[in-house]
Amino acid sequence: MTAKVSDSAITWSQRIAAARAESRSGGGTVLDALLRHWPDRPEALSAALQTHAGVLCVDEAQPWSLHPQLRDLAVARTSRAVPVIGLDSSVVIVAADPWDDRAIKAVQRHIGAAAPALAVTEELLQRLLEMSASSSVSGTGASLRADAAGRPADHSVGGPVVSFVEAAIARAVQAGASDIHFECDRNGLTVKHRLDGVMQRFARMDGHGAAQEVISRIKVLGQLDITERRLPQDGRFRYESKDTAMDLRVSIMPSIHGEDAVLRLLDKAQFKAAATGISMESLGFDAGRSRLIRTMAREPNGMMLVTGPTGSGKTTTLYAVLSEINTGLEKIITIEDPVEYELEGVLQIPVNERKGLTFAKGLRSILRHDPDQILVGEIRDAETAEIAVQASLTGHQVFTTVHANNVADIMGRFKHFGIDMFGFTSALNGVIVQRLVRHLCPLCARQEPIDEAQRAIFERAEINPPDTVPVAVGCDACHGYGYTGRFVLTEVHQINDDFRDLVMSNASLSALKQHFRAQQVMPLAVAGLYRVLAGETTLEELQRVVGAL
Repeated sequence: MTAKVSDSAITWSQRIAAARAESRSGGGTVLDALLRHWPDRPEALSAALQTHAGVLCVDEAQPWSLHPQLRDLAVARTSRAVPVIGLDSSVVIVAADPWDDRAIKAVQRHIGAAAPALAVTEELLQRLLEMSASSSVSGTGASLRADAAGRPADHSVGGPVVSFVEAAIARAVQAGASDIHFECDRNGLTVKHRLDGVMQRFARMDGHGAAQEVISRIKVLGQLDITERRLPQDGRFRYESKDTAMDLRVSIMPSIHGEDAVLRLLDKAQFKAAATGISMESLGFDAGRSRLIRTMAREPNGMMLVTGPTGSGKTTTLYAVLSEINTGLEKIITIEDPVEYELEGVLQIPVNERKGLTFAKGLRSILRHDPDQILVGEIRDAETAEIAVQASLTGHQVFTTVHANNVADIMGRFKHFGIDMFGFTSALNGVIVQRLVRHLCPLCARQEPIDEAQRAIFERAEINPPDTVPVAVGCDACHGYGYTGRFVLTEVHQINDDFRDLVMSNASLSALKQHFRAQQVMPLAVAGLYRVLAGETTLEELQRVVGAL
């Protein structure tokens, strides 16, 4: 039950404390809470606040203009405070809670100037925030029109924490990020977006308590237990706005400073719109590799594996393959965790471990559903590996992914699972090893003379060194990073009897590499060096993704 702020028996400090508590619980701004319980005219409340609390109320009749240093709407939304300039050129900060020193100081740091905080109503605060968005203030969710649960945004019941999470999601959607990281430390929380495979800082919220409130908000969206802070939790929720709708997968992880959260953005609609025209070439595969992959994909049975680290585009590659063989003449079934993209005419099954639907159990059921091709989102355990191998040996074509760095690592992984290697290698038709590499921004990239260390890299790969190599610079178009977008690097291995014999004889890694050289399979690093020669990326980026050159 909310305390009556106007009760004459309490002091002004108690009245303000009660109004601040009411505001934090969704009661609009602090001024709104005070006005609801103030018996006299608003002018009298304004005078009383100035006398007893040292805070003025904003004059809503005066025209206000936004402070020119307000470059990032996230600061205003998160702090629920907007820096403005009056007719007399005075700078003030109109705030939902003018007694919140942390929020006021955040805005002051952003504009680089000290300014007094004035109390404001929710109505005027929202008008100013909308003015910020319509004035193309860079930063956050000017395009956000719905809350993260898919309902129309209602800022009167939001507060700074809700606005902070909304802004982080909206900006990630706008920028095309794949993940949003909420990282807690001793003094607060930092939000980072993963764009083109690398982390980019987005916003900061100071205060340990505020950081935990952000994590709790994410737990509420993902329908997780907000009281559990010692164990990892996984969930998901739906994000909808005027222009976009997508699912977000939630991962909560305990840490020494509380908990961290990661949201994975799953834009099914985007892939579905492009699915009819997607091809191996559209993903960046050259003609030779595309032809080899299509040959393996059209085998009547067997297994095709795509391997690489998390975020290397494995699922997208498999969907491109499925979209090309999806003629409607054969039954295609997928089991994934989660179903990341929609593909028309394909039966797609989401894993639900809470309900007992695991990869292994789902795959067993799929085999009774008369499939021709099966996509298994990922092989994680021995049981799933065993069933996938048996399915591929009994007349089905199985497409799947596994987390490994190269073909030799895949062999070691399946040996670790305890799989019969004769059956596995007999089932295996081919392996695609891939990575995603950032593409140089064409507007700002430049060439610099090659140094001796760089020259040695090309010589070790038996490539004639160039006189110059491309370097990333950074401009407004690429947000100062020097890169824009990514392309795929691949090794495509078609498995033959010679390779199977080597695996069964426990051949050394050098023997396997010699076999691949004899098959004229171009290693990832060498393929990447040719892309450097073409001016598409840098040696530094190639080394970051592929490793030592």
